[in-house]
Amino acid sequence: MSNQDYSVVFGTEDILRSLCNSVTQVLTVATQSEIHYSGMVQRITKTCLKPDIGCFVLFDGGFSGLVVINFSAAAAMELYQSYMINMGMSQDDLASSHTSDDVSNVMGELMNQIVGDFTSKVARELQTHITQSQPKMLVLHKQVMLSVDTNMDQPESRRVSFFTGKNNIFYLEMSVDRTEFIKLNDFEAAQAPNPDELIAQANNAPAPAAAHPAVAAVSEHDELLRSLGM
Repeated sequence: MSNQDYSVVFGTEDILRSLCNSVTQVLTVATQSEIHYSGMVQRITKTCLKPDIGCFVLFDGGFSGLVVINFSAAAAMELYQSYMINMGMSQDDLASSHTSDDVSNVMGELMNQIVGDFTSKVARELQTHITQSQPKMLVLHKQVMLSVDTNMDQPESRRVSFFTGKNNIFYLEMSVDRTEFIKLNDFEAAQAPNPDELIAQANNAPAPAAAHPAVAAVSEHDELLRSLGM
């Protein structure tokens, strides 16, 4: 058996980069503002929820992990207001405080979209499957150490700084079980589905043939009754 050089390895930093790209892509589209992250990443020993708004989500399957995003009040309000205005809401109808339930609901929805985009990329690029839990949002007034029961034996944790369009800061923390994906065979990652193309295909699909009324069957039945004198 020949020794093949499996040189393409997808590790923790690659998983983190994919997640960071999901954060920037989803929030940039949702808020119509430029979101970017630092080119430097921190190795940390623990993930924790911090003021002012903390959000976490678990994922499991091909590999297990925990994702935490800590928003400052200014960053949360900027993202919330930009998202709602982009959705057609007026400034007067928006919440004025980051402690409002509306703000928590919107941030939770954005977190759900981020992790959904990430899990979709994992399926396409790593050819494995992970599932996510429902994001949990907490409004905090002091730091809370987050301890969640996960299936991780050798967790590796990282923290990345993100910046909004107005240069407000928030942090993403990720903890995943130590793992590496090694490319055994060449393959092309599937393209992300285009929602507009799917809708167009559905609209252009031929309509199912309408069922013809059983006129002939009824006529034959009537003729048989007449022939019998009935």
